[in-house]
Amino acid sequence: MDRDEPGLRVAIIGAGMGGLACALALAKHGIPQVDVYETASNLGFVGAGIQLAPNMGRILDRLGCWETIAMEATDIKSASIRKHNDNKELAHVDLSYIRREYGMPHMVEYTKACKKEKAITFHFKSSCSDIKSWTPKPTFTVVPREGAPYDVSADVLLAADGIKSIVRSKILKELGVKAEVTDSGQSSYRIMLTREQMASDPEMLELLDSDRVTRWLGERRHIIAYPISNKNIYNISSAQPDIHFAEAPSATYTTRGSKADMLDNFKECCPLVQRMLNLVPDGEVCEWKLRVHSPLPTWVKGNVALLGDACHPSLPHLNQGAAQAIEDGAVLAVVLSKLPDHSPESINKALRVYELIRKERAETLVDLAAASCKTLHLGEGAAREERDRQFAALKDQGGPSPDKSVDEAVNKMVLGTDVMQIAQDDFEGFFRSLELTKLA
Repeated sequence: MDRDEPGLRVAIIGAGMGGLACALALAKHGIPQVDVYETASNLGFVGAGIQLAPNMGRILDRLGCWETIAMEATDIKSASIRKHNDNKELAHVDLSYIRREYGMPHMVEYTKACKKEKAITFHFKSSCSDIKSWTPKPTFTVVPREGAPYDVSADVLLAADGIKSIVRSKILKELGVKAEVTDSGQSSYRIMLTREQMASDPEMLELLDSDRVTRWLGERRHIIAYPISNKNIYNISSAQPDIHFAEAPSATYTTRGSKADMLDNFKECCPLVQRMLNLVPDGEVCEWKLRVHSPLPTWVKGNVALLGDACHPSLPHLNQGAAQAIEDGAVLAVVLSKLPDHSPESINKALRVYELIRKERAETLVDLAAASCKTLHLGEGAAREERDRQFAALKDQGGPSPDKSVDEAVNKMVLGTDVMQIAQDDFEGFFRSLELTKLA
């Protein structure tokens, strides 16, 4: 890169897991000006109880915010897959070979790390309403919660604005194609029970004090749970039919759920699961609608690129949603740091290298998550009998798992891939292979 050139200015829309990781990675890779625009008024607590898989952990470690996060994590050594109605174990899978960590990555860790970087500036209470130009200087309209809208220009615009991405909709309109967000027909409850709540129940305490992730499988629904926060909290998430699916579409993703509906959804579950669900206080049931869209033809338009849920939202059945957004941000930082110059053509080529490295992998994992869900939610019949036979075989001889989140071959591909290293090693070859003057 020509060091006499003015420093690259990168704007990021959205300060979720992917947006923050991207900002931090850019700063760590020497990008001198990173502006992050976020609709919220601050960086609050999000991402409780997500999987800190090795492919995510190695990136966080390189960004300097892994050590504090890992202090609260639980080293999960096994997975227990059980029938929902009688708690009978279908399979017990040894996970010690990958040392996966589950924990509570408070956004405060990202915030602390970002605040140490002089290159990063946050603009809170600010949303994006329009894209005025894609190249050579991407220009977008910022709408602050207070005050008049104003336009911002940058050398690169990265959209980490989630599944409801404004930037994605603008790109698709420019391309004349559709990839509308659709309801999956599923929703999810997210629950955190404290040690105090569980203290009087020996079966619950055994779950909380274990180094195990447990999944209860039923027809069209399941529950997955594991200890977090130094085993002081039991994190429970579910997937089940969305009882409001037939209603008119809503822009709302997170709603105040009904405890009665939740208990009814899992009324056929074993007593242990029912006792845990009954501990949730009335009025504190949170329900997430699970939504998806079809693969996009491209993630790049001019000097603008999408990342995270804006371009590859996933059903949460492979535990890779946050990890894949962070992989996006890390690769973007590598390719933008390796630019030979700051011309619009070179920037566009670098963004297309990012897409070459990330798109097929991310979309493959989206498909795996959806396929795994179908298998986990099978009803009575030959297909479920075959699934349970495969689960039983895991206890004795190993082999493929119907639950792809604990399948050894899948984990080798998912967790063992170092996308930052791939970007470092393969950037020059990919960059030279792209046409210099043809903007995407």
